[in-house]
Amino acid sequence: MLLIDIISWAAVGLILIAATIILINHYWRIELGALAVLYLAAFWLVTRHLPIAMGTVKLIAGWMVVAVLGMTRLSLTTLDQEKEETFWARGGWYRVVLMLIVALIAAGSTFRIEAAIPGLGMPVIAGSLLLIGAGVVHLGVTSDLFRVTLGLLTLLAGFEILYAALESAILVTGLLAVVNLGLGVLGAYLMVAGSTPLESEEEL
Repeated sequence: MLLIDIISWAAVGLILIAATIILINHYWRIELGALAVLYLAAFWLVTRHLPIAMGTVKLIAGWMVVAVLGMTRLSLTTLDQEKEETFWARGGWYRVVLMLIVALIAAGSTFRIEAAIPGLGMPVIAGSLLLIGAGVVHLGVTSDLFRVTLGLLTLLAGFEILYAALESAILVTGLLAVVNLGLGVLGAYLMVAGSTPLESEEEL
């Protein structure tokens, strides 16, 4: 049991690092790599309350979303855009401070929620709150379609962890996996649609 708790807290640490990298980074390959790690950590926390088979469904769905977004982004990226992308985004320290605030709020809220609803597990609560907070912060600091999609996926992953601890219905688990896939496909479609110039009336 002690080993499981240690691994669970390590997963929470991975979530914090991955969410911060997604927030401060402007290189899409690293962002998607961090999202894949984030889904792996979320998988472990979900399996604290769900069977491994159901957790695996969420993990595979998440990695499929990463693959869809990666292939779409790769097809839209030019060499000039590749050179312009950097690891450290503008206002990076401001975003780090925002993530520290999220971490402090999550740490303070974890004890209260565990006291109000015993049995959820402190790592599960902390991980879900970190993801929800990181998703909200991400949505608040960017208007780029690709990164808005990442923010929504991060927010949804946090909700899934918390919901899995409260409800273990197979139908809802499958529905949330479908929502993840749908959100990824929708984000990919909007990226392609936004990059395609509209034909003028004269061309028509």
